[in-house]
Amino acid sequence: MALPTFSNQYPDLFDRLFDRNLFDWSNQNYSTTNTTLPAVNIKEDNDGFEVEVAVPGFDKKDFKVDLNNNLLTISSEKKVEDETKEGQQFTRREFSYQSFCRTFTLPDTVKTDSIVAKYENGILRVEIPKKEEVKPKPPKQIEIK
Repeated sequence: MALPTFSNQYPDLFDRLFDRNLFDWSNQNYSTTNTTLPAVNIKEDNDGFEVEVAVPGFDKKDFKVDLNNNLLTISSEKKVEDETKEGQQFTRREFSYQSFCRTFTLPDTVKTDSIVAKYENGILRVEIPKKEEVKPKPPKQIEIK
């Protein structure tokens, strides 16, 4: 009697299933409280920095932008509660609560008193201008006397 042999017809599937990256959450945008942190872009040009935070579904009143010395903190708390009408009962109700906090250390080269924040189309933009003395100066020719 011959014993049946098992041939692995789907080796890639099993390799991907137990890939170590599947269990490596360190490169994901999750906080220690298992909530999602918003993605952030930081741009720099000659005039300053711009921090973009992707936070769709929020209102500008949901955000708090604080500056303490050279620490810029962007945070939000959003609690969604549906009101219950008299005589109404729930068989299931899921609460919605979202919060995050991101902190950035600003360099000494920025004008902290001129920081501006705007929220539009799901993106919170924080504009951080540089001090005049650190902005690059255009090249100039020096006259020889």
